[in-house]
Amino acid sequence: MELKDHLTADLRDAMRAGDDLKKTTLRMALAAIKNAEIDTRAPLPEPAVLAIVQKEVKNRRESIADAETAKRPDLVAGAEAEIAILEAYLPQQISESELRDLARAAIAESGADSARQMGDVMKILMPRVQGRADGKQAGAIVRELLEG
Repeated sequence: MELKDHLTADLRDAMRAGDDLKKTTLRMALAAIKNAEIDTRAPLPEPAVLAIVQKEVKNRRESIADAETAKRPDLVAGAEAEIAILEAYLPQQISESELRDLARAAIAESGADSARQMGDVMKILMPRVQGRADGKQAGAIVRELLEG
């Protein structure tokens, strides 16, 4: 089952069960997917749908940072609950050690030897970790390996 269909089916189940948090979270994710489909005027391929769900998780993490700054634990708890719901639809995240190994392989493959060539490494690495690792974390590891 494709991710969008899975989200839609789970939304239906949440509506039947009266789970308001899951219902609103899935509706927001499906709305973001629908908006992207309207923009492209075509159904989105599976990787694009996955990227939108990841973006929704990222938005909520940013909301948590803002809510913590504003000292609003109620908003933090709500965003964390939404993240937990959305992460169930994402592929299993890879460990930091696996990410380091993939980064080392990408560095070797690209022949990079300085931080100036980080873009070349990231072009190789990101398709391999798509959906399984955060780009910010991957970039930090690549920079560390190239500088160290």
